[in-house]
Amino acid sequence: MREHGAHAHDGDGADPYVPGHGDRSFGVEHYDLELVYKVDTNRLEGEATLHCRALAEADSIHLDLYGLSAQKVQVDGRAVKTTHRSGTLTVRTPIAADQKFVLRVKYSGTPRPVPSRVLGATGWEELTDGVIVSAQPHGAPSWFPCNDRPDDKATYTLRLGAPPDYWVAAAGELEGTRRRSAVTTWTYQQRVPMATYLATVQIGRYSPVDIARADVPVRTLVPLGTTPDDLLGSFARQGEMLTFFAELFGPYPFASYTAVITEDDLEIPLESQGLSTFGANLVDTDWESVRLIAHELSHQWFGNAVTLSAWKDIWLHEGFACYCEWLWAERSGVSSVQAEVEKHHALLAELPQDLLLTDPGPELMFDDRVYKRGALTVHALRMRVGDGAFFALLRSFLTEHTGGNVTTAMLLEHAERESGQELGDLAGAWLESLPLPECPRPA
Repeated sequence: MREHGAHAHDGDGADPYVPGHGDRSFGVEHYDLELVYKVDTNRLEGEATLHCRALAEADSIHLDLYGLSAQKVQVDGRAVKTTHRSGTLTVRTPIAADQKFVLRVKYSGTPRPVPSRVLGATGWEELTDGVIVSAQPHGAPSWFPCNDRPDDKATYTLRLGAPPDYWVAAAGELEGTRRRSAVTTWTYQQRVPMATYLATVQIGRYSPVDIARADVPVRTLVPLGTTPDDLLGSFARQGEMLTFFAELFGPYPFASYTAVITEDDLEIPLESQGLSTFGANLVDTDWESVRLIAHELSHQWFGNAVTLSAWKDIWLHEGFACYCEWLWAERSGVSSVQAEVEKHHALLAELPQDLLLTDPGPELMFDDRVYKRGALTVHALRMRVGDGAFFALLRSFLTEHTGGNVTTAMLLEHAERESGQELGDLAGAWLESLPLPECPRPA
């Protein structure tokens, strides 16, 4: 549910982990983005139409738009006054609670990542020859004006024009392409509500490879010259992974899945809705590469279909995705879940125990301990309630909340209700205390 209440931007934003982003006085129901991008000059021109609903009365609203200039802003077809500073576009228009309105922003510029002293730079990034967009958690304003908070999900239409020798991949389903002189326009629809940070565009000289078989199309976009044989043993198994996770967690939540492999090496893979992006350095059959392929795919259930309401609950994404790596390790004969649990518990026991899983703080939200302790917490829950109840309650939780937002408290309430067990002590030890509990093992 979207949160109602007074105007909550007041310079601080909607979430303390990403100050200055998001406005709680309104929600966006649909983004219509019409963009043209010149690869050689890194120039973006856009018109964004946002179909919005007021959640509270306000005399102005705030959009997030960084490093690009807004030339023209209209509300319901009328030009309005704006101010634009520090990545916040303030639109001076009074809104009444529950009022529906349409915001149109014409903008352009040279896109670049949004910097942050704590979180690093994320967003639109030029590659050697093309673009990647990695927006988690605060990079979406680098390429479109948005209400940048994870609990404001919307559907999307994206039309992006680029030079004809480039492939444009985006979070959504490709509706078609149209070529006019030196520009090919790609049209994508995202029909499952999506958080702004999961919206993405990848532009490069790619060719599609279809080798994975599954219930939905699974495609891999590879740099020209890469052969299907290069992907065997790694990306070729994505269909199996998808089928396996669907057996455990319920149907894959989107219409297709795409993995983009860039020509450049990337430090880490990038997650977005229905699409993940990997560096060329991850085309490898070793477990370190394969586990990341499983990790990103599992985020489609844990993170993308069902998304945290506030960034402090990041363990709900990363703990489950890390646990899915261990499940795949067991399924593919690399290791067993319990062996991974024992190994990572021993490693965590050697590290400082100063991280609170339900509120690690922005400095530690992507700390590896969030991932591993999160996965151990998932295993502790499984050991407590038993396999049957564990997988059943995860399936029903995901079904109930697909397209929506959740909190740790919502997961715990659901787990207690479905399993018939009181879980306060487990939550207290794993989620709300600093010391690492004993290693979870079968009873």
